[in-house]
Amino acid sequence: MTTQPSPTDDRRIEIRGLAKRFGAVVAVDDLTFSVSSGRVTGFLGPNGAGKTTTLRMLLGLVRPTAGTATIGGRSYAELSDPLRQVGAGLDGSSFHPGRTARDHLRWVCVAGSIPASRTDEVLALVGLTEAADRRVGGYSLGMRQRLSLAAALLGDPGVLLLDEPANGLDPEGIAWLRGFLRHLAAEGRTVLISSHVLSEVQQTVDDVVIIARGRLVHTGPVMGLAGEPGTLVRSPDRALLEPALTRAGLSVEAGDDGALVVRQATPSQVGDVAYAAGARLHLLATTQDDLETAFLRMVSEAERAGEMARQAPAGVPA
Repeated sequence: MTTQPSPTDDRRIEIRGLAKRFGAVVAVDDLTFSVSSGRVTGFLGPNGAGKTTTLRMLLGLVRPTAGTATIGGRSYAELSDPLRQVGAGLDGSSFHPGRTARDHLRWVCVAGSIPASRTDEVLALVGLTEAADRRVGGYSLGMRQRLSLAAALLGDPGVLLLDEPANGLDPEGIAWLRGFLRHLAAEGRTVLISSHVLSEVQQTVDDVVIIARGRLVHTGPVMGLAGEPGTLVRSPDRALLEPALTRAGLSVEAGDDGALVVRQATPSQVGDVAYAAGARLHLLATTQDDLETAFLRMVSEAERAGEMARQAPAGVPA
């Protein structure tokens, strides 16, 4: 990078009471959250949750029905030098197929009054130097994703907004992207990425914002999503063990392949109950929810709450 920005308030993203309706369809509904500089934030939600619409409102591409979306306290339209302040990659396929990667980036440089020398710098950063003079129509999806990231970086911005940046990347490319995004955040930039690859997000982001049906479900550090540790136990004497665990006041859930998950209990506690009940054990191990489990649970709860609200009679609380 040509510069190493430090965290400042002008790189903070603020979403306040944001809403967008397309006729009778509510795409985003009273959404409020913030994104800090110096951290990678994952913007998560099922398909149709409103992630892309939110990002497009933040970039001034869609007009909100209500609320505000600002960067450093200003809307995108009010930024003095937007391409140098905000880099965005919302569509990894929006390139002219007959144009080379180098020519595409040079065109963006001209449009944004960015020195043409920046083209070769960003091509090297995203690993496209050797393919720079190939026509984009012959690029794989992963290569187009790298080109989209290169275009977002042309102005050396302090804020990056990326929609599904890992889509189409192979395992090596995903590992590279993970390290690259964390490096950008370590320089003090604000990095906001939307994604549905939850296993990868868990290894990449510092914070998460989860939405469903256009509404906020959760926001906070990704580490805070992990549930209380529990114990995974498998026994050929499950008919003895399960009621014994319940009698001991422990919370028991069905796991995979006939196993049981005992919440908020240590292996020692479960082992003692099994011994007293005369139940043999074939597996006894500590377990903890991952991001995917927490995400699915939160979204499911939000979906049920939304369904109850729609079915409740007028004037009756759901």
